[in-house]
Amino acid sequence: MKTWDKKKILEIDRNHIWHPYTQMKDYENRDPMVIVSARGLKLKTIDGQEIYDSISSWWTNVHGHLHPALNQAIIEQLNLLDHINFSGYTHPYAVEVVERLKDFLPPELSRFFFSDNGSTAVEVALKMAFQFWQNKGQKEKTRFVCLENAYHGDTLGAVSVGGVDLFFELYKPLLFKSFKAPSPYCYRCPEKEGFTLDASHQCSLKCLKGMEEILKEHHGEICAVIVEPLMQGAGGILIYPAAYLKKLREITRRYKVFLIFDEVATGFGRTGTMFAFEQAEVVPDIICLAKGLTGGYLPMALTITTEEIYQAFYADYLEGKTFYHGHTYTANPICCAVAAANLKLFAEENPLVKTREAREYFHQLLLKTFADKPYVGDIRYLGYVGAIELVKDKQTKEPFPEELRVSFQIYMKSLEKGVVLRPLGDVIYWFLPLCVTKYEVEEILNLSVEAIEEVLASL
Repeated sequence: MKTWDKKKILEIDRNHIWHPYTQMKDYENRDPMVIVSARGLKLKTIDGQEIYDSISSWWTNVHGHLHPALNQAIIEQLNLLDHINFSGYTHPYAVEVVERLKDFLPPELSRFFFSDNGSTAVEVALKMAFQFWQNKGQKEKTRFVCLENAYHGDTLGAVSVGGVDLFFELYKPLLFKSFKAPSPYCYRCPEKEGFTLDASHQCSLKCLKGMEEILKEHHGEICAVIVEPLMQGAGGILIYPAAYLKKLREITRRYKVFLIFDEVATGFGRTGTMFAFEQAEVVPDIICLAKGLTGGYLPMALTITTEEIYQAFYADYLEGKTFYHGHTYTANPICCAVAAANLKLFAEENPLVKTREAREYFHQLLLKTFADKPYVGDIRYLGYVGAIELVKDKQTKEPFPEELRVSFQIYMKSLEKGVVLRPLGDVIYWFLPLCVTKYEVEEILNLSVEAIEEVLASL
């Protein structure tokens, strides 16, 4: 059995490693947790402590850690082909991914472009939409529309269509300008009473009017709208009605603007259906996929579009319509092998049906556990994702003072308890893998309540 030197690991980490989305000074007098193995829903530390991976390792893990079928797919691939330039070659492993994924998608989405991660999938989509109109001679269509609270990645194009100022405000001088429409933030809507829950309530979609006004006035210069369907993830796990997407699809068609769905976080069963857009019964012009594509094992992404968009690039070379975009590890065979195995699990084991009872129990228990808590302003959930928004005052919806860092304290306490609660501002959330059981749901929420209430009691 492999052994590690914890002291040496932490020393090298402290002296040389810069962690993502982390203020490193927070760890000046505390050590990061050292994870050495995982199985199913649990991570194991170097000290032998087991912790529920209740955010699926940053929203990637789908079937639980170290699923034997996914492990085997990688092992077999290592004896065949490790990597090959995809610009002038193809291979059966990429073809199998496309063949299997086609069965889960509407026929209109027929052209598949491989890349590396969620940010690059979005960059590809933005460039495709932009260049389509350039290739068609409509040079004035250069702008994008996104939502407030949107998150589409950290590369500069993706940041340009992001709406989380906490993350992106500093980088504005580097970005292209996009139109920002109001966010469908049900909890903060003056017309909405009570918890958001699954956002299936009837409403006037007042939040969509700003989007419609932007498109009405500026559609001549807009090439595409990009949204996260049904759930804005990093903006605070904001769940919104499927009716919003239906209406948005109508508006974008009316004004001849492409609609891009960023399903990097919502795809592969996370919302209770294979893809979130299915619940709205609409089809986008472009869809971005990553995270769960390989079951949470390896980085790979796809940007999938229509024949109409593809044909705008299909021309004699000297016409200059080639899509000049690519990545070194595009369609890496090892990544493709585990992605194909992941899609095979969806087709043969139907996890969305197998764990429906656990998924519904998760929703019920969230409501039962937190509905009467004075510190919970909102409860929202969709599929295997749930969230509570913490407030200082339930009546006024006033948040806790930022300087208290309540959510960060809860995160630290949760690790002691054996569950990962990595917050998004004042939002505590759970992003569970599809293999979760009712027992695990119950244990995760019990540990979560303990962590939250111990911190709040100490304030």
